[in-house]
Amino acid sequence: AVKEEIEELAKICHNEGAILKVILENCLLTKEEIVKACEISDEAGADFVKTSTGFSTSGADSSDVALMKKSVSDRVKVKASGGIRDYKKSLEMIENGADRLGVSAGVKIYKESKSL
Repeated sequence: AVKEEIEELAKICHNEGAILKVILENCLLTKEEIVKACEISDEAGADFVKTSTGFSTSGADSSDVALMKKSVSDRVKVKASGGIRDYKKSLEMIENGADRLGVSAGVKIYKESKSL
């Protein structure tokens, strides 16, 4: 049922020239559930899988980002979001496979990157 819903959403998005991002709430899932959700999202045509909304018990975790990256094809991108508040954490997410970051501290992160 989840795969069918993502497939329908992907068709709608892609017909309109938009991308589809499937947001997982990794802190509430087991590692096996994260893998399965990523595989389903990939098979169903999603363009991105995202670590979290940032509103639950925790945000992005670099080991989850690496797991997500390994669980999708090269076509699907990974977005890390939630709790990324400094340059070190941003770099950690990218090094573990994040293609995009969701941050609220973008200016701070940028300034930190320039001071190194």
